[in-house]
Amino acid sequence: MTRPTHTVALPVRLWRLTRLSLHVLGGLWQVLTRFQRLPAAQRHAVQRAWSEKLLRTLNIHLRVHGQPPATLYPANTLLVANHVSWLDIFALNSVTLTRFVAKSEIRRWPLIGTLVTRAGTLYIERGNRRDAARINQHMAKAMQDGDCIGLFPEGTTSDGRNLLPFKASLFDAAARAGATVQPVTLRFVNADGSLSQAASYVGDTTLLQSIWRLASARGQVVELHYGQPLSGEQRTRFELCAHAEREIAAGLRLGERAPLRAAEAATVEA
Repeated sequence: MTRPTHTVALPVRLWRLTRLSLHVLGGLWQVLTRFQRLPAAQRHAVQRAWSEKLLRTLNIHLRVHGQPPATLYPANTLLVANHVSWLDIFALNSVTLTRFVAKSEIRRWPLIGTLVTRAGTLYIERGNRRDAARINQHMAKAMQDGDCIGLFPEGTTSDGRNLLPFKASLFDAAARAGATVQPVTLRFVNADGSLSQAASYVGDTTLLQSIWRLASARGQVVELHYGQPLSGEQRTRFELCAHAEREIAAGLRLGERAPLRAAEAATVEA
C-alpha cells in the first residue's frame, strides 16, 4: 500500500518520538534543577535553544518573514498571534522570546505543562470574565517591568485556514502599559507550499494524537509573518485589537475575506 505523500515511514516516526521524549525530559530536568538560578540572559538563551531544537526534532523548518523585533526579548511588548497548535509557543520563542497567556488547562498537561509554567506562562480561566480583569493587571505590570507578553486573542485554536473572532479584552493591558503591539501570523505548510493540517490542534484531538501526527508528517514548515507593530500609547483596546486582526489576516493571505464572525466560527468549531 502506498504511503500518503506527506507522511514518513513508521521507523522514522518512532525515531522522532524517541528523540522528542528525550528532549522534553532533558528540558524538564533543566527547569527543575538549574534554570531558575541562571541569569536572565542565560535563561532566555536556553529557552530559545530548547524551542529551536524541538522544531528540529520533529523535522519542522522555520521561515521568518517581515521584520521581527530587534532584540530576542523586546521590553514592553504584546506579541499577538493566531493560534493553530500547542507548537505555536515554541515556534514563536525560536525568534521572539515571550511569556505567554494561556488557558489554565495547559498547566495540568504532563511534562509540557511543567515546562511552560516554569518558563513564566500566565494562566487565565477561560469563560470567566472576572479573570480577564485580573490577568490584564498582571500583564500590564509585567510589560511595564520590561517583559514581552504573548497573546492568542482567538481564545482557542483554529485549523489555520482562517481567523476566529479576536477578543479585545486582553488588549487593555497594552493600552494601559503603552506597550508595542506586535502582530505575528503563524502558518504551517507542507514542502510544496500547501497548507498543512498536521499541526492543527482542534476539535477532539488529544495531545498524544497531535504529537503522533506531527511525528508522522513529512517536510513541514512553520512560517512566522511579522506584521506592522503599533504603539498602545493613547489607543483603545479596540483599536489595538482591530490592527492586530488586520495584520494577521494579511499574513494568512485572506485577501479581501474578513476573519470569521461568530456564526461562521461556531460552524468551524462544531
